[in-house]
Amino acid sequence: MKPMGKTRRMLSVGLGALALATVLTTPAEAHGHRASGPAPAWQLTGTGTDARFRGLSAVSRSTAWVAGSKGTVLRTSDGGRTWRDVSPAGAAGLEFRDVEAFDGRRAVVLAIGEGDASRIYRTEDAGATWKESFRNPDPRAFYDCLTFFDHRHGLAVGDPVDGRYRVLSTADGGRSWKVLPSTGMPQALPGEASFAASGQCLVGSGPRDVWLATGGATTARVLHSADRGLTWTAADSTIPAGDPARGVFGLAFRDRTHGIAVGGDYRAGQPSPRASEVTGNGGHTWSPAAAPVAAYRSGVAWLPHSRSAALAVGPTGTDATTDGGRTWRTVDTGSYDTVDCAPDLGCWAAGEKGRVARLVRGAR
Repeated sequence: MKPMGKTRRMLSVGLGALALATVLTTPAEAHGHRASGPAPAWQLTGTGTDARFRGLSAVSRSTAWVAGSKGTVLRTSDGGRTWRDVSPAGAAGLEFRDVEAFDGRRAVVLAIGEGDASRIYRTEDAGATWKESFRNPDPRAFYDCLTFFDHRHGLAVGDPVDGRYRVLSTADGGRSWKVLPSTGMPQALPGEASFAASGQCLVGSGPRDVWLATGGATTARVLHSADRGLTWTAADSTIPAGDPARGVFGLAFRDRTHGIAVGGDYRAGQPSPRASEVTGNGGHTWSPAAAPVAAYRSGVAWLPHSRSAALAVGPTGTDATTDGGRTWRTVDTGSYDTVDCAPDLGCWAAGEKGRVARLVRGAR
């Protein structure tokens, strides 16, 4: 589900998205309107930890959840001025890579790893207590990402087992999970896997559509299901793969038709050409960006209430698009792994060394 979230109020919700898209555009005059005032920028918040946060869920401008290394889960309800450590008891040795929040009190987090290191927890009291709702019993399985269609229905995905991706399903908001039949899943390619880099290798849009990003094989792919994970089709990606470190890392869909994919080679210093692409037909086919993101990017999010503006983040910076992902430009050089936006224009980014930032107008 990833309740969409974004910035400080910039006018009204609807006009705010237009204003943000305008000021992200270069030059200052866009579509005949002059952008007034300083452009939005990331404003770092003090989390008090050096954990790396690859899981992020933006509820609003004031409320967000992050999940990361050392079993760390944090929550803010005051726009990042303070963060509360709400980590599950006994989770210090786990690697949390995804969090999906329904609101300020209810959230589901995913820990990754082989065998029983892959676990799912749920809270209904803002993280005061957590219930472990899934512990992976199969030593061959390794879970990567979560997504929810609504407050009840969601999926989690794991790397291929016996030649097919492993998919979990919940119909009670993450309180219980079951493995879906693999008969509707295409055969995995040799070496194919998904990346638990940003909580965005599995994303949904609407009540039934979901997409899965892959890499590692000769060709990267994006798989799509229109029936909540029962049956899937696969489309080749234009983002280069052919190595365990390359492929599609993050997906974002603003509706069931229009999507953006980002990725590349996550190794520092390695080139990542053609590291972003777009689809206008629900992922049936993908087209490379005319001017792609500048480097490897692991996270991507559409700006709420905009049909054309989005942000992509990675360890070397943030890129912005105002034409639906066809062209990108770098707008920040800070390191982030994931990005998420809420309907009230609250946008957040998170990454290494405890870095969590909120998008504000005129931050320095």
